Amino acid sequence: MAVVGHPAVDELLARARARLDRVTVAGLAAEVAAGAVVVDVRPLEQRQRDGALPGAIVVDRNVLEWRLDPGSPFRLAVATSADVRYVLVCNEGYGSSLAAATLQDLGLGRATDLVGGYQAWLAAGSVTAGPARPPAAAAP
Repeated sequence: MAVVGHPAVDELLARARARLDRVTVAGLAAEVAAGAVVVDVRPLEQRQRDGALPGAIVVDRNVLEWRLDPGSPFRLAVATSADVRYVLVCNEGYGSSLAAATLQDLGLGRATDLVGGYQAWLAAGSVTAGPARPPAAAAP
């Protein structure tokens, strides 16, 4: 239960993060080298404004569960099993934590997110890849 002056969403975020093995910007390349799939869940407007995350697949947050659930008829080709390591990236690392916890609830136990999100990645001096486009997929 939320305490006055302490938003319930803060509690939800803390519970989500407590079970995630979050990835730092410095550790992202090693995750990718080990086979992790980086998933950019930022809205189109943010991707257009700030640029694309090279190597990431783009999945709109409102269809994330359908695209990454290996049992979904609307899944992406990358959603081959519950053992795939997904590293979700939002703008600042808040929404991606909640989304990664939801993927874990679906049985994707290795799902996590990037600490600080895309903004931390940019602040580390990373180079963007221009505007990002989502992969083609069937709609739920």
